[in-house]
Amino acid sequence: MSLIERAVARLSDSAQPDGAESSKPTMIESLADRLADRPTEAAPPGAEESAGRSMPLRDERPDPTTPAASEPAQLPAPLHIHLEALRARGMVVPSGAPTQASQEFRVIKRPLLANAFGRAGTAPVRNGRRIMVTSAFPGEGKSYCSISLAMSIAAERDYGVILVDADVSRPSIPRELGIRTDAGLMDWLLGEQQDLSGLVLATDVDKLSILPAGRRHEQATELLASEAMERMLGQLTELFPERILIFDSPPLLVTTESRVLASYMGQIVMVVEAGKTPRDAVAQALATIESSEVIGLILNKARKIETNGYYQGYGYGAA
Repeated sequence: MSLIERAVARLSDSAQPDGAESSKPTMIESLADRLADRPTEAAPPGAEESAGRSMPLRDERPDPTTPAASEPAQLPAPLHIHLEALRARGMVVPSGAPTQASQEFRVIKRPLLANAFGRAGTAPVRNGRRIMVTSAFPGEGKSYCSISLAMSIAAERDYGVILVDADVSRPSIPRELGIRTDAGLMDWLLGEQQDLSGLVLATDVDKLSILPAGRRHEQATELLASEAMERMLGQLTELFPERILIFDSPPLLVTTESRVLASYMGQIVMVVEAGKTPRDAVAQALATIESSEVIGLILNKARKIETNGYYQGYGYGAA
């Protein structure tokens, strides 16, 4: 029977009674008929195996690396800093009634900010936004001055500050601020943390963030002297263009880490304990950072400010 004859036979068989609506074959039915009339061809090898399987047009499985649109990333809560405890210990806090220390750090920060962002008609100091606070020996009050300086800058209307705990062998910033931290500077240098911005922790003090020291490592000096450190500083500068970076550094005459850090800085603040640190120790410590562009001295724990002689600066309470 020819194709035409078979089609006529199908139409005759499907005829409807008088008054009934006639039905036309759908496109799918017509296509099925035409395929049925084709001669059977030999199935290719493996056809039986794949006959019952459908070929997906695309992979419908969710990508585990892509966050769901309905689940936005949750930012960690800002670290809570116990400001009243800091104030009770004589440190500067960015709000509340003025104290002698807050007034003195206002004077100290002004030239630092001018060097960092430039004065009227003058260009900023090279790497001026990187400020290292150090001392010749431990116990002279460098962490006290680092925190107080950071708090004073955080009170500025136009600038913010990142306090970097760069005393990687003996970090003290978390203890002083009453906070808990985990990964930080050293973890990034070791390649164990890729997101630098995620290591910079926000606090409940407006415009103040913390970059912790992170894990301790026996090759801290070599890591700080590596190209990774240069890259990290470049990224911090790019990610936070309106922020001052304050590095709480190890003492200069105790470790080599601070000397390496000094090579990256544009400004260095050296803390000297009044009546205790020998002048030759101060001179020896300063000799290790001759390459830095701007070096300033803070006379700490002074009960009376001297206007003549070697020591000149601002006095602070117990640190």
